[in-house]
Amino acid sequence: MEKYKNNNTFSFEIVKKLPNQLGRAGIIHTPHGDIKTPAFMVVGTIGKVYFVSMEDLKQVNAQAMLSNGYHLRNQSFEIAENGGLSRWSGWNGPTLTDSGGFQVMSLGSGSGKVVSMSKDQNVENTKEEDRLAHVCEKGVHFTDPFTSVQDFIGPEESMQIQCRIGADIHMAFDELTSLADDYDYNVEALARTERWAQRSLDEHKKHYMDLGYYQALYGVIQGGRWEDLRRSTCKKMAEMDFDGYGLGGAFLKEDLSEILRWCNEELPENKPRHLLGLSHPDDILNGVEMGADTFDCVAPTREGRHGKLYTPTGVINLQKFMDSPLMIDENCDCPTCQAGYTLGQLRKLWKSQDKEEKYKYFELASMHNLRFIIRLTEQAREALLQDQFYEFKERFLKTYYHNKK
Repeated sequence: MEKYKNNNTFSFEIVKKLPNQLGRAGIIHTPHGDIKTPAFMVVGTIGKVYFVSMEDLKQVNAQAMLSNGYHLRNQSFEIAENGGLSRWSGWNGPTLTDSGGFQVMSLGSGSGKVVSMSKDQNVENTKEEDRLAHVCEKGVHFTDPFTSVQDFIGPEESMQIQCRIGADIHMAFDELTSLADDYDYNVEALARTERWAQRSLDEHKKHYMDLGYYQALYGVIQGGRWEDLRRSTCKKMAEMDFDGYGLGGAFLKEDLSEILRWCNEELPENKPRHLLGLSHPDDILNGVEMGADTFDCVAPTREGRHGKLYTPTGVINLQKFMDSPLMIDENCDCPTCQAGYTLGQLRKLWKSQDKEEKYKYFELASMHNLRFIIRLTEQAREALLQDQFYEFKERFLKTYYHNKK
């Protein structure tokens, strides 16, 4: 039998608290290793990060990988037969899966709109007759957009899928609303999410040791932009037997800190909290301050592939750097910068018609952007431990957003 870490258990310890605020530095202990928080989880949608090897992920100091329950649902039996996500993927470290709820709901309300943080008030949901997903009390009936096959996922199915995939941390099945949904619909959807949370717990308890190691379950917090809904659901979730919590939902960017404060004032202090799907520096540092422990987002790798590279003074667009001898950041410790690649060289690879050269750029850009965000969480943790978090946050954001009006 495989020997697991931390006595094959899941736990969370707080190492240091942020004075007069909800933030903290901690350690999440899982059967596949520890996660020192605050931490950014790299997104390996299908059990791998596109264009980045597992060895490269170790080089950028990634601690954990998040994969997608929806996209891996049809491979879940194969993954289980091979010992679970960590072993099957070759990552050999802590892992997390989401419930598939986000992807399924995107087929309903509309992909790209369902979690918009834009101030644009004209956002509209997809018309009912055009939706690929339909919610009912049992779960969500949906049409796979790639195969046109009719499918269904509810709390029980999501837990069965995730327990076969076998990440160290799972997310309960929830209904994600969009900015276009009004208060009354959010009340209805939230009540359904709370019922689904209990069903997720009940089903998860049947399968959480199926692969021989402890698999944790987080409850997912919804409630949109309304304080009464957020606080009430957090109180209810706090009384349920979850190992931690996922903080989700659609809201405007400027409301993030306040919404996290509402939630984390009500949630148990001794359980970890994962902020779903955000990675911009201000979101991460505001999240840390307001008590979020871990983060994930596809933005670092996706934006890198589109020629956007992260630097301490903001995002640069590679399009503007033809033949430039400059480096992305002379002080960066990522493999790309350490190898001495210039912006001109990177742009040439990016624009190349040769697939191998273009893919090489995708690898180099992804490693750089991932290391940038991972390093930010490392620096935030160290600043918090040294009682210098507020100074670090102010200095970092002032430099990063110096051109933003």
